[in-house]
Amino acid sequence: MASVLLVEDDPVIRSALIEVLSAHGHVVHSASHGFEALREVTQRPPDVVVLDLGLPDLDGTDVLRMLRGISQVPVVVATARDDDAQVIKLLNAGADDYVVKPFSGGQLAARLGAVLRRTSARSAAAFPQGAEGANAPRNGAIPATPRVIQVGDLQVDPAARTAHLAGHELRLTRREFDLLAYLAAHADQVVSRRRILADVWRQPYVEDQTIDVHLSALRRKLGERASQPRYLHTVRGIGIKLVAPR
Repeated sequence: MASVLLVEDDPVIRSALIEVLSAHGHVVHSASHGFEALREVTQRPPDVVVLDLGLPDLDGTDVLRMLRGISQVPVVVATARDDDAQVIKLLNAGADDYVVKPFSGGQLAARLGAVLRRTSARSAAAFPQGAEGANAPRNGAIPATPRVIQVGDLQVDPAARTAHLAGHELRLTRREFDLLAYLAAHADQVVSRRRILADVWRQPYVEDQTIDVHLSALRRKLGERASQPRYLHTVRGIGIKLVAPR
């Protein structure tokens, strides 16, 4: 059973979704405005947020960015558009998943279940079965004292969810950090896209373009380009490898 914050201004839709999600065993709280949602997240943190983009006081994408400034709670966005530009914009703003209107309550419940499963195991997925993996809890919980990972001038702290390059903190989205931490934990290894989809996204049907978008963003923040890689190297036809610059 999860605590769900439903952000939806239409009272009819809100009531119907509350009924469906409650029937699936979730405890549902609701908000009809963006600022109200932000207040709920700070005062009564939920396990997951369902965010409609068409809110009366704030643009939903702005609410998403504000949420990411105060919380790492998983967010599923409800949008009327499913074109690539819109989806990429939402993912870059920090969304974990999205549903396209019109959608059924059952579809939303399934999406929430998938997001909750992925996020509950995302930190454990960052650690290979080695020294840390042997001490990690078997139920997928975050280890109490995961090590800080050092690769060249790049330092990744999974516990604090921070990354520094040459002493300067990198401003990463939730998913960018998850991807970087996973690759850092597997430094000097070529990691296939299939493994990244399974272990980081926990969703085998994510488009390859989604990985490319996040890799491109990471490269910019690491001060490199795909044509001149320093840390992130693409091994054509195989996968991605993070290495210390030579």
